[in-house]
Amino acid sequence: MTAPLGRAPGAGMRPAAARIGLLEALAHRIILSHGWVGLAIAVAAGACGALAMPPFGLFPALVVSLCVAVWLIDGAAVGGSGRRTVWACAGIGWAWGFGYFTAGLWWLGAAFLVEADQFAWALPLGVLGLPAVLALFFAAGFAAARLVWSRGAGRIAALAFGLTAAEWLRGHVLTGFPWNTLGMALGGNLWTMQAASLVGLYGLTLLAVLIAAAPATLATGTTPKARIAPTLAALIALAGLAAYGAGRVPAAPDPTVAGVRLRLIQPNIPQDDRFGSANRERIVSKYLELSDRALSPERTGIADVTHLIWPESAFPFLIQRDPEALGRIGAALPEGKQLITGAARMRELPNGERPTRENAVFFNAILTIGAGGRFGDIYDKVHLVPFGEYLPGPLDAVLRAAGLRQFIAVPGGFTAGDRAGQRILNVPGLPPVAATICYEAIFPGAILPPDPTDGAPAVPGLILNLTNDAWFGDTPGPRQHLAQARLRAVEEGLPLVRDANSGISAVVDAHGRITASLPLGVEGVLDADLPARLPGRTLYAAFGDGPFALGVIACLLIAVAARRRRA
Repeated sequence: MTAPLGRAPGAGMRPAAARIGLLEALAHRIILSHGWVGLAIAVAAGACGALAMPPFGLFPALVVSLCVAVWLIDGAAVGGSGRRTVWACAGIGWAWGFGYFTAGLWWLGAAFLVEADQFAWALPLGVLGLPAVLALFFAAGFAAARLVWSRGAGRIAALAFGLTAAEWLRGHVLTGFPWNTLGMALGGNLWTMQAASLVGLYGLTLLAVLIAAAPATLATGTTPKARIAPTLAALIALAGLAAYGAGRVPAAPDPTVAGVRLRLIQPNIPQDDRFGSANRERIVSKYLELSDRALSPERTGIADVTHLIWPESAFPFLIQRDPEALGRIGAALPEGKQLITGAARMRELPNGERPTRENAVFFNAILTIGAGGRFGDIYDKVHLVPFGEYLPGPLDAVLRAAGLRQFIAVPGGFTAGDRAGQRILNVPGLPPVAATICYEAIFPGAILPPDPTDGAPAVPGLILNLTNDAWFGDTPGPRQHLAQARLRAVEEGLPLVRDANSGISAVVDAHGRITASLPLGVEGVLDADLPARLPGRTLYAAFGDGPFALGVIACLLIAVAARRRRA
């Protein structure tokens, strides 16, 4: 076979050995980098890894990111031992995490510009300060990996142990913030997300790190087998995840709950001066008009649905203490219809006691309202957003003395609902509802609260998530939020009903398939049937993070064994 004109034989299509040689040269350059050069590479690699998160979902970006992480730790471990190299790895991990979180969470800055006159000064704290703090978890993860580091494939297990443990801690320490956990690199794809029904988000994180970091050995293995075997195992594991997911997701739609017809309202009200008590009449009128809007001959308005759903913080006032607005809403609801709405509420005071700044307690709540304005069951948000809905205790007095407040302008901030008394929301005509407000839906394992009546596990028929992502505009934030809430449906085997002020509102079946949705940034009405829950319980719903914990321990044991063999 003759080579193309002007090109030597083999040019343009190098043999496998030459391609490995180029990768090996790149790896060695990274391994030998140090000081500010190494830290800059770590920041860039972390930022690259953020592209694996929704809405982009570029899993190869995480492969590049974690392979560079492996080589950087290799470099830190060369020519030193003990405490010095552990601290060096912690520095690399912090830099990697800073790049990852800055690239993945930059959109948080949009919230500081909604009321720019009050909060613009704090924008650097949200865009750079929060990533700097969150990166401390990855610093700890890299340091932990270094403690059991070795040459060869064992170091892939070491990195998986360190990073996955760090991600679990990030989801739990100081109320937790498991946003863009590394497992979402697998949790954004319909097929690979199905493994969450077995091991949950943190189990996906362990798998994602093992799979994405494995190709690092292509450039550093001492034998052909040592180079290729980990990558081959990673490809088999990824194919196995996809095959399991393809087999678990049925070709037919999930069955629906008989007699339930939902109407979700997405009003797309901006978070500015237009959402204020001065515009209460206009806001209530808008909700009522959308709620009764005809969409088809079969759906002419409220009369043709069973349940009406409004998003988080639907009113710029306390609906429970506004008889006129409540009367208008009650009059619009025919007998047998139910409204489920987000709203701020104030704790009821003893008869005759007037509310003051000292005795008033406010909750971010979900209210159920029937015909005539009759209130039904209530859910108070348990997991509040620090600095958004309240100021953390030790900082509260100091920040208020400086004239600062949380984003939500409620005197004293919201009070968290009672976790011990958290319960399923009971709504006439619906299966028991696992209620979540805003970012409560990003916490795996926290969807199913205990039933306070007898201590037995609650068995809901759906997850309800009311949220208001208008603070973040048309950025990746609302899309990431939906992707994480969607994964809860797969973990628990429950459908998800999500109503967002500015989108994305959606109904998701128990396999994670979006059956109906409204796009981001539009005003609209979404009518949908309610998919049924899966029969029985998923492995994750039954055992929680138990399988994940076993996987982390297994990685630690593999890493320790590999280190001892190399000693």
